Amino acid sequence: MFPLTSNDAVISGILVLILAFVFNTSSAKSGFWKKFYKYVPPLLLCYFLPGILNSLGIIRTEDSNIYYFTSRYLLPASLVLFTLSIDLKAIMKLGPKALIMTLTATFGVIIGGPIAILIVSSFAPGVVGGVGPDEVWRGLATIAGSWIGGGANQTAMKEVFGASDQLFSAIVAVDVIVYSAWMAVLLYGAGIHDKIDKWFKADTSSIDYLKNKITLEQEANKKVTTPKDYFNLLAAGMGVTALAHFLADYIAPFFSDNYPGLAKFSLTSHFFWVVLIATTSGLLLSFTRARKLEHVGASKFGTLFLYLLIAAIGMQMQIFAIFDNPGLILVAVIWISIHAGLLIIVGKIIKAPLFFLAVGSQANIGGAASAPVVASAFHPSLATVGVILAVMGYAVGTYGAWLCGILMRIVSN
Repeated sequence: MFPLTSNDAVISGILVLILAFVFNTSSAKSGFWKKFYKYVPPLLLCYFLPGILNSLGIIRTEDSNIYYFTSRYLLPASLVLFTLSIDLKAIMKLGPKALIMTLTATFGVIIGGPIAILIVSSFAPGVVGGVGPDEVWRGLATIAGSWIGGGANQTAMKEVFGASDQLFSAIVAVDVIVYSAWMAVLLYGAGIHDKIDKWFKADTSSIDYLKNKITLEQEANKKVTTPKDYFNLLAAGMGVTALAHFLADYIAPFFSDNYPGLAKFSLTSHFFWVVLIATTSGLLLSFTRARKLEHVGASKFGTLFLYLLIAAIGMQMQIFAIFDNPGLILVAVIWISIHAGLLIIVGKIIKAPLFFLAVGSQANIGGAASAPVVASAFHPSLATVGVILAVMGYAVGTYGAWLCGILMRIVSN
């Protein structure tokens, strides 16, 4: 099919219109759309609608600069805006069980990937094979980024480990399908959490305390925003992004020229250093007054940048690429089963409420886009807890996903 357009101005407008359509319809309180989104996560459409346009040849993206712009500039900025709002004191106040379950979820992703590769390679080595940029472990490393941090970390891992666009298309499809199924399981669990908490023998008094405390804090931190606030947000996000690119211009060539052997650990990658510096700078800013930028919408701007990135990723997808290697779904199912099994075992041992298991998992697997959704399924006021834990996921996502990628590379060779 002859493409309708290859003009970036037109394509970017189409992407924003798609996002506006998804967000408007997904906020419906009744009717068809409410029923539709009960079964189809909005995030799924943000990936797949642009992907359908590309797969059907309606738009041509081979020469587009949209993905480059969103991945190189908006992605680091979103990492900064998400991580600068992290409140370590607030996370500590959630109690040890919340932290244990969230970190267990992270650990389950890190070890689940390499184990899934080993299991599948024992009877179907072709599924996890590949050569060069098409080596499957490179694509699976992007799932680690998605399942520990979110879309921003996923794209970062694509660039760091050099997965091909064709492989990445298949991987994103697998990621979204398996993630959506797992989210559906968690939402179902939220509806019967009383029975599950009883089986865990969990003390849920801390959840009731959180409900009241968070409601009061939300009222106390309301603030009327001004243009100055928005420019301060942009200054933090884009300023740190500029710094990250500036430093990476010197650090990456230094390692490449003097220690080329470290390329296998991504230390010669310019983009690796951009992401690492942006994430670390955001964490450092969280200890300063910059953290108050969250009260004027830091994470909301981060989410805006993230969804523009998601749409840009989607527009590169070839939806039908999943049929090139359907066995990848099996790898992902085994992977998330290891993640889930570990959570259930630890949750049973420490008698954690299902809320901490579900939100801790989704803070990793779904990130800031869906952790609040799962949290609010238990109680609307608890959505903030999902955000807090998801932000922690963004903070460790870069490091954890990189480690998982290295481990998968080792077991694949």
